[in-house]
Amino acid sequence: MLHDNRTSLIESSATRCRHVFEVVRVSTACFLFRIEIITLFRSISLFSQQKHLIMDEEYDVILLGTGLLVKLLIHTGVTRYLEFKCIEGSYVYKNGTAEKVPADQSEALKSPLMGLFEKRRFGNLLNWVKDYDEKNPKTQNDIPPNTRMVDAFKKYDLSQDTMDFTGHALALHSDDDYLEKPALESIKRIQLYLASLARYGKSPYLYPLYGLGELPQAFARLSAIYGGTYMLDKPVDEIVFENGVVIGVRSGDQTARCKAVICDPSYVPDKVKKVGRVIRAICLLRHPVKVRGDTKPASCQIIIPQKQVQRHNDIYVCCMGQTTMVTPKDWYVALVSTTVETNNPEEEIKPGLALLEPIYQKFVTVTDLHEPIEDGTASKLFISSSYDATSHFETTCLDILDVFCRYTGQPFDFSNITRGLDAEDSLNGAQ
Repeated sequence: MLHDNRTSLIESSATRCRHVFEVVRVSTACFLFRIEIITLFRSISLFSQQKHLIMDEEYDVILLGTGLLVKLLIHTGVTRYLEFKCIEGSYVYKNGTAEKVPADQSEALKSPLMGLFEKRRFGNLLNWVKDYDEKNPKTQNDIPPNTRMVDAFKKYDLSQDTMDFTGHALALHSDDDYLEKPALESIKRIQLYLASLARYGKSPYLYPLYGLGELPQAFARLSAIYGGTYMLDKPVDEIVFENGVVIGVRSGDQTARCKAVICDPSYVPDKVKKVGRVIRAICLLRHPVKVRGDTKPASCQIIIPQKQVQRHNDIYVCCMGQTTMVTPKDWYVALVSTTVETNNPEEEIKPGLALLEPIYQKFVTVTDLHEPIEDGTASKLFISSSYDATSHFETTCLDILDVFCRYTGQPFDFSNITRGLDAEDSLNGAQ
């Protein structure tokens, strides 16, 4: 099955942009998960004869409960059209097994990830991170914000394994480059994880009921309120320029005129550069993912830190079931993804696939990662980056904010978010 990407033409009106732009990256290129799964189960005999599920840049990802995307969704008011479910578990891979990620001192004391003395050291680190204030030296324990993260870990005498799951499963870094960067970024990432977990309990992650296809539907409704028009499954034959500046988009003999175009790299292959590749495997299962103990989570995220499997980039496993309304009863769908590092991409995701065995059906795709060559301020053609391998929306949101800044000429001001996380229209059903 091949999905056509959806194109959004954003007018230059700052007022309209404020309401619909912040998550245009999401609304124009999300994996239509519910539709996809329904079609998969209706056509399973057909798919058994095919090697690949063909898709554009539309994949399954989850949201951090108090992360950037949730804040943007609440700001736009689109959450009045959405319901969310808390993902049942957050896990990290160690020695071939998925272990629950400890997020406080009591969980650390019970975790098989660490030895007895290491548990206490890790608990002390979490308490330090939780109280850390970059403006208050009394909370910093002689670790100022510009200290390298590796030195912060050494201060608490953490083992390599503990550093791995802290940096990758809590701070959600995809590689080890963060160790040489200022600790403040990682501290804020861990604080975000802990705040999300404290809010929703089971895990820090949320997922929209009926799948990510609900996001573009909700934005279509919100866009209509402000005079926007969605044209679905409309072929784009040409992006029209005049004197080097975009003036519209042509489809057949019709041209939609505009003052700016925002699109993903697939529409403008001559204006982007390749920066890597990503492999993704969508797997149909008849059982929940295997984790340590008797727990059988109907939905979960598993992060495989790169050093656990001798790689440079992490492997991500995300699984959904009936509780999130994306599969029939006793069926599960999982996504395994990573950044390609060798000439044998499918071999690279074997550790993730091993956690899913037996797999009823598997669909593998390898796609190129692209970034725009120019920022678009001169041509008024603003191009996003390709989706990376992560199974959460945080990196995508950074891309959204980058496009927003290029489009408006100023960074998005989060102080303008007047609704709180407890707003009447926010995240119904997430508990």
